[in-house]
Amino acid sequence: MNNRDGELKYRQLIGFFIPLGFSASLTAITHVIINGTLSRGENAAFIIASYAVAFALFGIIERPIIVFRQTSSALVKDKQSFRKLSIFMFFVIGIIFVFSMLMVFSPIGSWVYVNLFNADENMVNTISSTFFVIAFVIIFSGIRGIYQGVIINQLETKWLTIMVIIRLLVMFLVAFLFVAFDYVTAITGSVLFLTGMLIECLISVWKGQRIINHTFVNQVSILRKKEIINFYFPLVFYFVLQTILVPIIYVFLSKTNNIEIGIASFALAFSITQMLLSFFMYTHQLVLQLYNKDKQKVINFIVIVSIIPTLLLVLLSFTPAGIWFMTVVMGAEEELAVPTLSVLKFFIIKTLVFPWVDFLNGFLMLNRKTKKMLVAQMVNLITAIGGVFLLVKYFPGWNGINGSIAVSLGELAGLVLIVTLIINMNKKQQSAQTEVYHTKKKEAGGASQ
Repeated sequence: MNNRDGELKYRQLIGFFIPLGFSASLTAITHVIINGTLSRGENAAFIIASYAVAFALFGIIERPIIVFRQTSSALVKDKQSFRKLSIFMFFVIGIIFVFSMLMVFSPIGSWVYVNLFNADENMVNTISSTFFVIAFVIIFSGIRGIYQGVIINQLETKWLTIMVIIRLLVMFLVAFLFVAFDYVTAITGSVLFLTGMLIECLISVWKGQRIINHTFVNQVSILRKKEIINFYFPLVFYFVLQTILVPIIYVFLSKTNNIEIGIASFALAFSITQMLLSFFMYTHQLVLQLYNKDKQKVINFIVIVSIIPTLLLVLLSFTPAGIWFMTVVMGAEEELAVPTLSVLKFFIIKTLVFPWVDFLNGFLMLNRKTKKMLVAQMVNLITAIGGVFLLVKYFPGWNGINGSIAVSLGELAGLVLIVTLIINMNKKQQSAQTEVYHTKKKEAGGASQ
């Protein structure tokens, strides 16, 4: 699979993409194991709530670290470029880790927990202790990401699935021991998460370093710090904008006719949609690694795989399988299940659009145009916020449906802009190539005279 020479076959595309999808989907089980363990402790509600606040804060500050996977897969071509990106990464990790410790050991953390995350005063110490442990995940997450970028770059994606499976098995074992010895606290969740990330990090380093030592022997490329900065920071802000969208939607849904049903149905429908789309979070890697090898086959492949989440969501939304899934699998009461299915119907637009947004984002990454990704995401955010504002104002009785329509419209607006940007970019490239061709032709004619 790591052989880049020869004709690209569809089985190679499948062998590259499917393990990426499985690894993304399986990672979600991490939180099932953690929450399942915490629910077995005394005063489970307090424990889960404290861990949830610590994890929510971690989810925000980890965003700049997650981006190193994409940055590595796009920019690392040899030992020298890997070394330069590693130095930059540890600089970023250092800043974020210092900020995290400031949150733990200063009054700033307490203020954030209470005022921004609405935590009770009696939860502050528990949240702080939990966040102290979970902050160390940042270090291993960064190292894992930069090595996984190398692994993806060499098309060894099966290793991502292997390491996630091993991670889950170890976490399950450690969780079993915590429950067996009756030691379940909020910190238990952080320790489980840290253990899982450490295991995945160690395997990533082992496999990634082997690739670097054996594959990057004679390859030499020049990667400048400015290139890293121009690629990395727009990508960070892109993911930050993604993170803040859903909390903003919740704020507007609190103004609907039925606040509880509105927020709950949207939250449940959004989580199901994200679960279906999690398998397709890596379509950008198809472009980064294989598009230049055989453009047509890559496009044909994405046309086929992109409709899968939509077909699954249509099945849930318009057949009896939906109400069965909501009541039996998700455990929702019928009074919540029915409105959730209504909200899901409008997420069909998002499932149609998202795989193509991610795919075209890969094209922008390939051409080092991540600033254009950021612009498209800003349009997505503005459209979604404007949409939910108008919908809630004029149709408050639609409750959670307002949220799914707004999110889908935002995704659609982002896609339209990305397509426009790419078309304009291609026209400029073709114009530049034509100009170079005519210049060379004119110079050749002058030389012959």
